[in-house]
Amino acid sequence: MTESVSTIMLVDDHPLLRKGLRQLLEFEEDLAVIAEASNGKEAIALATDEEPDLIILDLNMQGMDGLETLRALREAGVSSRIVMLTVSDSDEDVVLAISYGADGYLLKDMPPEEILEKIREAAVGKMAISESLTQVLASAIRGNKSKTNLLAKLTSREHEILKLIAKGLSNKLIGRELDITDGTVKVHVKHILKKLELKSRVEAAVWMVNQK
Repeated sequence: MTESVSTIMLVDDHPLLRKGLRQLLEFEEDLAVIAEASNGKEAIALATDEEPDLIILDLNMQGMDGLETLRALREAGVSSRIVMLTVSDSDEDVVLAISYGADGYLLKDMPPEEILEKIREAAVGKMAISESLTQVLASAIRGNKSKTNLLAKLTSREHEILKLIAKGLSNKLIGRELDITDGTVKVHVKHILKKLELKSRVEAAVWMVNQK
């Protein structure tokens, strides 16, 4: 028996793909698929009822697409970690997904073992982005932001937390590391994002990693 099992909801309008992903995950003792949705509307209702730890969301769905669904989930107050799993490596899709609140972006053509590894990382609170897309996101985020000017706005504690965000740690893991509450970390993260003019912790992580 494993000590902790991460619960997962699959959202994809292709039954065959959901079945394949479920089969990939069901052999893992620390991961459990507890719900499946075939469209955005179902996803919102199920996510609210089931409160999974992680939602794996397809981008290209009929009707309400993945980006619309992602936005609606966040607007509905769903706090589950959400990772996009898609065939699209469009720069615009990647940047929009992260800005709408996705915690990761994975490509369906990755080897199954890599997808599994990234899903496991996302489930425990780490950032999950396909290696080939990290530079795309970093370039989009970097823009004309000055490292010195923006980092100078942060307090020493905020800088400490930002470095842990860059390692892919969740609020809970950062709290344990620094011996402070999740709530305190959440407040610091909010201030960090505002000062760095970024929209999400994933943007902050990628931005920090690429400050050389």
